[in-house]
Amino acid sequence: MQIIFYIMMVAILLIIGTMLQRLFNGPTIFDRMNALGVIGADTILLLDMYVDIAISYAILGFIGSLIVAKFIGGKRI
Repeated sequence: MQIIFYIMMVAILLIIGTMLQRLFNGPTIFDRMNALGVIGADTILLLDMYVDIAISYAILGFIGSLIVAKFIGGKRI
């Protein structure tokens, strides 16, 4: 069972690495926002055994996404 856990952890880290590349080299702001969302979700998966930290990270990621989306949309915060 531990081997499966380590394989999944490496796969999630590879996905985060791919999304970091998309975050820094994304052609549009929407690609970068998508990369931030995926990185946030994968980080929550990695922090699953620390539930309180994962929940607070999810809340901060959600609020941050809302603020950036409102800023891109041109509305006042």
